[in-house]
Amino acid sequence: MREQYKHLDASEIPQTLLVQRNIQEQIHSEDSINFYFIVLAKLMFDWIINFEMGINVALCLLFLVLYSILKRKQIYANIYLPRLVSEGISQLGDGYSFERILPYVNWVKGAWHPSEEELLANSGFDAVVFMRIITFGLRVFGVAAIIGICVLLPFNYMGNQLNIDFTDLPNKSLESFSISNVDDGSNRLWVHFCAVYVFSAVVCYYLYSEYDYISCKRIGYFYSSKPQPHQFTVLVRSIPKSSGSSFSESVESFFTEYYSSTYLSHSMVRRTSKLKGLINNADKLHRRLFHLKSKNDTQQRFGRAGFMGLFGGRVDLLDSYEKKLEDMEDNVRTVRSTIAGKEVPAAFVSFKSRFSASIATHIQQGVKPTEWITEPAPDPQDVYWPFFSASFFKKWMCNLAVIVACVLITILFLIPVIIVQGLTHLEQLEIWFPFLKGILSIKIIGQVITGYLPSLILEMFLSFVPPVMVVLSSIQGYIALSQIEKSACIKVLWFFVWNIFFANVLSGSALYRVEVFLEPKRIPEILAVAVPGQASFFIAYVVTSGWTKTVSKELFQLKSAVWISLKSIFCWSSDEEFEVPSFPYHSEIPRILFFGLLGVTYFFLAPLILPFLLGYYCLGYIIYRNQLLNVYAPKFETAGKFWPVVYDSTIFSLILMHVIAIGIFGLKKVPLASSLTIPLPILTLIFNSYCRRRFLPMFKSYPAECLIKKDLHDQRDPTIASFYDKLATIYQDPAMNSVRCSGNSERINSPLLHSVEN
Repeated sequence: MREQYKHLDASEIPQTLLVQRNIQEQIHSEDSINFYFIVLAKLMFDWIINFEMGINVALCLLFLVLYSILKRKQIYANIYLPRLVSEGISQLGDGYSFERILPYVNWVKGAWHPSEEELLANSGFDAVVFMRIITFGLRVFGVAAIIGICVLLPFNYMGNQLNIDFTDLPNKSLESFSISNVDDGSNRLWVHFCAVYVFSAVVCYYLYSEYDYISCKRIGYFYSSKPQPHQFTVLVRSIPKSSGSSFSESVESFFTEYYSSTYLSHSMVRRTSKLKGLINNADKLHRRLFHLKSKNDTQQRFGRAGFMGLFGGRVDLLDSYEKKLEDMEDNVRTVRSTIAGKEVPAAFVSFKSRFSASIATHIQQGVKPTEWITEPAPDPQDVYWPFFSASFFKKWMCNLAVIVACVLITILFLIPVIIVQGLTHLEQLEIWFPFLKGILSIKIIGQVITGYLPSLILEMFLSFVPPVMVVLSSIQGYIALSQIEKSACIKVLWFFVWNIFFANVLSGSALYRVEVFLEPKRIPEILAVAVPGQASFFIAYVVTSGWTKTVSKELFQLKSAVWISLKSIFCWSSDEEFEVPSFPYHSEIPRILFFGLLGVTYFFLAPLILPFLLGYYCLGYIIYRNQLLNVYAPKFETAGKFWPVVYDSTIFSLILMHVIAIGIFGLKKVPLASSLTIPLPILTLIFNSYCRRRFLPMFKSYPAECLIKKDLHDQRDPTIASFYDKLATIYQDPAMNSVRCSGNSERINSPLLHSVEN
C-alpha cells in the first residue's frame, strides 16, 4: 500500500497514510525515546478510560469505599471482623454521625504495620508462608516490569512487522508493544533472548532464597512450639484381627511388645458416621437455642414453625427447640450405646518421644507390608473422621472415581471456554447470530461483550471449581483437613492451568487437531503461535478475576454484605450462631500461582501484562494481610507444606516460558537464538533437582537431630507429665466425647454424651 504512494507529493497522499508516515519518522528520529514514553503514557490513559477497564477500576474503587464505611458498623462486624468479635475485642458502634459515613482508610495502615512475627503469632506459620508467596510475586514481577517496560517494550514498539495503523493506536496498542511487532530475523530479538536468560536467573535466585528462608523458618517454628499431640502420635491402619481379642487388645499387645520403652497409649477409631449426623443436628439446634436465649427479647421467642419460619402457626420457639433437643439427646444416647463396641481396624498410637513416633512412622511394622501400616497423625483438630471406616477396596474405588470425575469436569468445562472465546470475536457472533448485527455494531455494547463479559462468565463458572475439588479430595481417603485442602489446592491449580490457559490459547483449530500433539517437535511452534494471540484476554482476566474479585469477594464480602443489609432493612432475625471462618488456601493459592504463570509466560511476549499483575499483587498484599489478621482463624497448621506446591508451579511456568521462547525465536527466523534457548529448560531442571534434594525432605518430616534435641528439651519441662496424660484421650472421636447439653433448665447439667474410654 505504501509503495504505490511513494512517488506522490505529500498533498496527494491520503491523510491517514501521511499521519502514519510522520509517526514512523518520529519513531526513528533522535526524539524517538521521548515519543515512545509519550505514546506509552497515552496508551495507559486510554486503557484506564477504556470501557471494560473503566468498569473494573470503578467497581474496585466502589467496593473499597463501601468497605471502608461499612467496616465501622456493628451489624457488619460478623463478616468484616469475625475473629475480633470472637475474641471480644471488637468495639464498634451503630451511630449515624457524619464521621461514620466517611471512608475509613486506617485499616490499610493496620494491615501494613504488623511484622511477620506478629502475623506468625496471630495466624500461624501457614499464613506467613501465604504472604511470602505474594511478596515472592512482588519481587519477581517487580524485576520483570523493569526489564519488560524499560527494555523490551521500546524494541517491540519500534518494530514494523505488523504494519500497525498508528492513527488507531488504542485499538492496536497490544500488538504494537508485543514481540509480534518485531521484524522477522531482526537483531532486536537477541534482546528478548538475553531477557529470557536474565529473568530465568532472577526467578531461580528468588526461588532458592525463599525455599531456604522458609525451610529455616520452619525449623525455628518447630523449636519454638510447645509439645503438640501429632508430634508424638502415629496413625496405624490395617490392624490384623486376632482370634479371641479385639482390635484394641491387638494394638496394646503389639506395641507393648515391640515398643516397650516408648509406647504410651492408643485410641481406637470407631464407626460413628450415623452418630455424627445426629450430633451435628443437635449442635445446630443447641446453637439456635443459645442464640435465642442470649437475645432476652420475648417478642423474638415467637415465630412460625414451618419452612424457614415463613409458614405454619406461631409457636414459642424456646419451648419448641428445647423439646426437639431433648428428643435428639435420647436418640443420640441410644445410637451411642449400639456403636460403642464397633471398632475400625485403625488406631492412634502415642509414644513418649517424637523420635520414637518418627521411627514407627518410617519403618515397616509387620512381616506383611499390608498390615500395621503407619503414617504421621494429624493434629486432633485437623482429623477428618468420616473416611476411617472405609476399606482398602472402597478407597481404591473412590480414588478411581475421583480421577474419572476430574477428567469429566475438565472436558465439560470446555463448553464455557468455547462460549467465552466466541464472545471475544464480534465477527464470529455476527455469523452465529445474524439478527444481533445491528446491536453488536454499537461501540459500547461491543466493548462489553468482547472485553468484560468473557472474563466475567469464565469467572462465574470457575467459582464452582474449588468447592467441587474439596468434595472430590475428601473422598480420596485423606485423614486430615489440611491434606484435603492441599490436595484440592493442587487439583484447582492444574484445572486453572489446563482449562483456562491451555484451553483458551488453543481454542482455535489446534484444539481440535489432536494429532499435532503426537509430534513433540511441533509443540513449541504451536504454543508460539497460539499464546501471544490471547494476551489481551488474559490482561482482561487479571483485572476481572484479580483486581475486582479480590476486592469484592475477599475484602468486601459482597454476598454476605448484601445479605446482612437485606436482613437489616427488612428486620429479619436470625437464630444462627456465627462461626469464625478459616482461610481458603485451596482456592486462593491456585489463583495467585495462575497469575504467576501468566506473568512468567507473557514476560517477553507481551510485557504490558506486568503492570496489571503488579497491581494485583499490591492489592493482594494489603487485603490478605487484613483478612488474616481480622477475619480468619487458623483451622489447622501444616508448618508451610503449601510452599512445595508453589515451587513446583513456578518451575513449570519457567519451563513453559522456555518452550514458547524456543518456538517463537524459530518462527521469527532466528534459529541460533532458538537453539541457544534449548539449554535453558535443561538448566532449570537441574536446578529443580538440586532444590528438591536440598529442601524438600525438610517439608516431609523433621530430621532426627531436631527431634532428639526437642525431646531432650522436653525432659526438663515440668508440664510434660500432664501432656502425656492428655495424649491418652485427645484422639478420641469427638462424636464419643460430646458434652452438648439441652436447653431445659432442669437438665442443664445432664450430658448429652458421656466420655467413652477406649
